[in-house]
Formats: sequence, structure tokens, C-alpha cells
Amino acid sequence: MSKHVLIAGVTGIIGSATADIFGEDGWQVSGLARNPVPQPGVTAIRADLLDPASVGEALAGLRPSHVVIATWLRQATEKENIRVNAAMVRHLLDALRPAGSVRHVALVTGLKHYLGPFEAYGKGSLPQTPFREEQGRLDIDNFYYAQEDEVFAAAARDGFAWSVHRPHTVIGKAVGNAMNMGTTLAVYATICRETGRPFRFPGVEAQWKSLTDMTDAKLLARHMLWAATTPGAADQAFNVVDGDVFRWSWMWERIAGWFGIEAEAFDGTVRPLEQQMAEDAAIWRGIAARYGLVEPDLLRLASPWHTDADLGRPIEVVTDMSKSRRLGFTGFQPTDDAFFALFERLRADRLIP
Repeated sequence: MSKHVLIAGVTGIIGSATADIFGEDGWQVSGLARNPVPQPGVTAIRADLLDPASVGEALAGLRPSHVVIATWLRQATEKENIRVNAAMVRHLLDALRPAGSVRHVALVTGLKHYLGPFEAYGKGSLPQTPFREEQGRLDIDNFYYAQEDEVFAAAARDGFAWSVHRPHTVIGKAVGNAMNMGTTLAVYATICRETGRPFRFPGVEAQWKSLTDMTDAKLLARHMLWAATTPGAADQAFNVVDGDVFRWSWMWERIAGWFGIEAEAFDGTVRPLEQQMAEDAAIWRGIAARYGLVEPDLLRLASPWHTDADLGRPIEVVTDMSKSRRLGFTGFQPTDDAFFALFERLRADRLIP
């Protein structure tokens, strides 16, 4: 049977990791992006998912057996997030319909399924932790739900299987990504080391003290490969996290140690990264010039707003993986090792010194 995956959002943290994992497993990999970049083993396809004509033309003649949707565009309001991101999914699946080749579509969303969209993130009546897949949708508009509904409707019409994958904050490499905690913390730690500024936790006490989890991009990719090839995983939604839990009071020390700096003790004062890094663009340009780094634009590497949202939640966030375990997925990744592997790659690729 054909093993040809089309990855929408192939240049992002999740998409690039998925291309690597499927490629290593012997799949033909096609990657769609608005501005594709060369990736080993990936056939690049340039298209704008907001332009159905562009997508139809770009995908004409393509016959993928599997599709991974790992892309979204941030908008000013949730109403616009719903309109734009649902349309992107719809245009993609509409363009693939004439070929009739698709057997499985994997959609990547996230824990905002349980926590609510950015406009109401971590507020109101939320399900108890650990989050489990059988917990229903919140009674609030959410572009994740709209994306799911587009996939469900197309699957019912066109006869393919689907899976929904809900990671927590994803650790992985990408440049120009809207949500990138790992690289953001690497850049922040580098600035602290180079300037002598204290390495201060930017979040709230609840995140400092409570248990949490995260998701390594390659583990998420392995989960999608598993779901694509496991009949019992068809037409299911899954949480996807590394399998360990930690407290930021421990992880902050671990990250500081990797960069050879001291972690300042958290005193209960909230110091968001958006404030701490507000004037750091020029500092980063200087660091990039001094060490010959390939990306001098701080905004292409760091997303302080997203890290602040995660570390500013007033509630514990722990995710249950029992559903995947019962069906046979055994992947596990220590989260501190995931951070360290990312930092090593950023250094090897000359994105940090």
C-alpha cells in the first residue's frame, strides 16, 4: 500500500519533526508551506491555504495516502481564528478530494481544547486535571473545535479515517514560529549569560510549584506515525505528552545549569518575558554579530507572549496518556532531555552561541 504523507505546515516545529520521522520510516514525504525551505527527503509544495485556487493548483495530480495538518495562523480575535483556520483545513481537504487517495488525516491541535482559546485561556470553568480525551468541549468558541469539525465533515463525506493529536507545549526547532517556548528560553538564557542579568522565572507561583508536562516534537511525530498505521487508533482523539511530569522550580534550575548560569530564586513576583525582553532586539543583534549566528532577528526566534501564556496559568496542567497506552503506544521522552537536545541543535545550527 502507498506510504505517501502530505504535511501541511512542514516548516514549523511539528511539521519538520514529522517529516523527519516519517521519512526515516521509509515514507514518501511532501511538504506544503507558504514559504517552503529545503528539507532533506521532502518534496516542497508552495501554496497559501487561504487561497483555494492556489491550493488546488499546487496539489493537482498529488495522491497522498495520509495527511498531517500541523499549521495555523494567529488572528486578532477568536472569531477570526475560527474563520481563518477552519477555512485553511477546508481548502486543503477540498483540494485533495478529486484524487480520492487519502486514507487518513491527522490534525494537530493542543491543550487549548481543555483550557480555552487565548481570549479566555485558563479561565472560567475548566475540566479537572489530568485532562482526559473523554472530557467534552468547553462551552466557548474555539478554533480547534472548528478545525476538528472540518476534518470530521470531510471524513464522513470522503471516507477516510482521522486522528486528532493534542500536545501540550511543544519542544522543537523552527525559525519564525508563532509558539516556541524552547527556543525562547534558550535565547533568554543566552541574553542573561551575556549581559549578567538574572535568569528570572517569568511565570506565576502556581506554575512554579505545580506539576506540569510538555511534548517533544519528535515524540508527537512518532505518535502520528503510530496512529496512521494502527487500525485501533482510527477515528480517535489523543492527548500526546512526553510521559513524565515536573515542576518548573526544578526545570528552571536544569535549564540554567545547561547554560552555565544561576537560576534566581522565585520570590512570587511575576515578571513576564514580554517585559523582560522588550528592549532586547539590539542586544541580540550584538550577540549574533559577536558569535557569527545565522539569525540576528530576535522576533524570528523568540515568542515571549506564548511562553508568558503558558507560565502564567493559575492552574495545574497535567495530561493523561492512558488512552494511547491502552492501544499500544509506548513512546516516552524525559522533558529535560528534550530541552537539552533542542539546545544542542540550536547551537550546532548557529542559532545560539
